[in-house]
Amino acid sequence: MWTRYKILIFSYLTTEIWMENQYLSQREGTDFTRNHTILESPRFKRSTFKGQYCRNFRCCEDRDDDCATQFHEANALCYCDKFCERENSDCCPDYKSFCHEEKEWPPHTKPWYPEGCLRDGQPYEEGSVIKENCNSCTCSGQQWKCSQLVCLVQPELIERVNKGDYGWTAQNYSQFWGMTLEEGFKYRLGTLPPSPMLLGMNEVTASLPATTDLPEFFIASYKWPGWTHGPLDQKNCAASWAFSTASVAADRIAIQSKGRYTANLSPQNLISCCPKNRHGCNSGSIDRAWWFLRKRGLVSHACYPLFKNQNATNHGCAMASRSDGRGKRHATKPCPNNIEKSNRIYQCSPPYRVSSNETEIMKEIMQNGPVQAIMQVHEDFFHYKTGIYRHITKKANEESGKYRKLQTHAVKLTGWGTLKGAQGRKEKFWVS
Repeated sequence: MWTRYKILIFSYLTTEIWMENQYLSQREGTDFTRNHTILESPRFKRSTFKGQYCRNFRCCEDRDDDCATQFHEANALCYCDKFCERENSDCCPDYKSFCHEEKEWPPHTKPWYPEGCLRDGQPYEEGSVIKENCNSCTCSGQQWKCSQLVCLVQPELIERVNKGDYGWTAQNYSQFWGMTLEEGFKYRLGTLPPSPMLLGMNEVTASLPATTDLPEFFIASYKWPGWTHGPLDQKNCAASWAFSTASVAADRIAIQSKGRYTANLSPQNLISCCPKNRHGCNSGSIDRAWWFLRKRGLVSHACYPLFKNQNATNHGCAMASRSDGRGKRHATKPCPNNIEKSNRIYQCSPPYRVSSNETEIMKEIMQNGPVQAIMQVHEDFFHYKTGIYRHITKKANEESGKYRKLQTHAVKLTGWGTLKGAQGRKEKFWVS
């Protein structure tokens, strides 16, 4: 069932220039006169001029009488400072087109380099390429030309969340800087949408009495200390299908065995060995993961730890097992981690779908332990820091197809609670 958060629960320019006859007059407000060649002829039409003045010199803020260059057609100096914009203009022909319409240039104290570009006061040669977050900018024709990709880290979104009253805070995570939103969806999530078979499973309800009082706050690790397991960092391996399945199974086995078997199970075992789920770090389905766990089993995370480089192509399955004829399987290879001696295979009973009723989900967690959930992920999810997360809808004029993409992600739910959320309202939340 898709709830408000859509969660599915399982246990598993050239210009012709005209100019008036003018004197390079005295600057308004001062006694200083721009004392250069004076034009005393009647009004005239200048010839079409294709040269570059301010573009090859610089643009200056306020009044700066040194901010001038020779204007040969008029046998005079022309200016590229803001003061030239008065009634008797002495601006260079390309002042308006270059200094106003194209760019705001830095103060004249910073030199302009005719061949190349400036960035934060730093000169760059023609053809230079720099990176700004996830976009590349190339110096071409004395201008920066940048790609327009949507980045995973969006500072304006972080600012919006933190200045608003949404019930949660956002953060810029350095490991996401430089990644595109598309890459975030591709490498940081990793669960396929639920299959028809998954959606068709019958819902199961917990056996707790209907009169059972459910606490306002519950976390599985408080009830079963030492028997539940914290999350492992999947880094850029899009395999939440494997990480969440292995973690939920490990918690359930420890709880059902009353602490006899408390090993955390290996998501790498699933990523490398699940024969029906060869996507590995390129996403996968949780129903295949539970099939493998039931039929083949997993070793512990200590036995089969995560590879440092998940993108390497030589990570074949490093474990094998055989059946003893009674459904129980035994490893036929030692642990990939040769320090760990126990290669015990852990299996589970068939998975089941928990009722979509909120109360029933709570009962299931409280009675049998953490459950697995599939949720839809939006771009703001990658900035979540604290509070009760909910997707922040963009303003209407900001909406674009490139922002409306979303993907699915599998997580482990370990409890629930109630806190003050947006606008000070009391809100319920799931603990993941």
